[in-house]
Amino acid sequence: MKLGIMQPYFFPYLGHFALIDAADQWVVFDITQYKPKTWMNRNRILHPSSGWQYITVPLSNSSISIKTCDAKVLDVAKAKNSIIGKLSHYKKKAPFFFQVNKLVKQAFDNVSNDSLVNLNVSALSIVCEYLDIPFNYQICSELELDYPKDTGPGEWAPFISGALGASQYINPLSGGELFNTEDFQQHNVELILSDFTLNPYDTGSYDFEPGLSILDVMMWNSPEQIKGMLKHSNHLVRA
Repeated sequence: MKLGIMQPYFFPYLGHFALIDAADQWVVFDITQYKPKTWMNRNRILHPSSGWQYITVPLSNSSISIKTCDAKVLDVAKAKNSIIGKLSHYKKKAPFFFQVNKLVKQAFDNVSNDSLVNLNVSALSIVCEYLDIPFNYQICSELELDYPKDTGPGEWAPFISGALGASQYINPLSGGELFNTEDFQQHNVELILSDFTLNPYDTGSYDFEPGLSILDVMMWNSPEQIKGMLKHSNHLVRA
């Protein structure tokens, strides 16, 4: 069983979905200290004039003193309307605007509370369903695992992978230096690194900006085209 473990990011970039697509099981990692001004409550889309702009979900308790699982959205309805408004400049230019606009509304409408984790999981689920990517997930704070004390940044993944019976753990290549392969070997888990490189795609009259939210990718490309990107742009290598 291939396992992926990542923090709950807000409409993350396509490489995040490449990991989900490559994994059999997914763990939403929400038990460590929350970090403000990260991809957990914001992402980037094209700016109407040039370059890019942030889309942000304001929190009522953004602080390093809380865990990610305790992060609360300040006003879900207001955040939804703000993001829908910032996406509006795609309307007359992007071929899949209406589909994507609907997905964003669904992601917000499907949550029944102010949990940032629940919102982000809702967004991941909606996008995966649209792209026909299996999303078999568990939320880390609900697993009831007996975590070792003083767990270091590179030690969470080996422990969780072993505890859940994974044979392989998949991580982005860019974060591979965080881990020691011997830690995985102690849990009988193989470390696999995802080398994901996305080629520029057509963005109409806008200049292409790399590494934007999946929302931008979906504005300009059909689900079938995006599946092709995932297939041809993601290369798995053994650490």
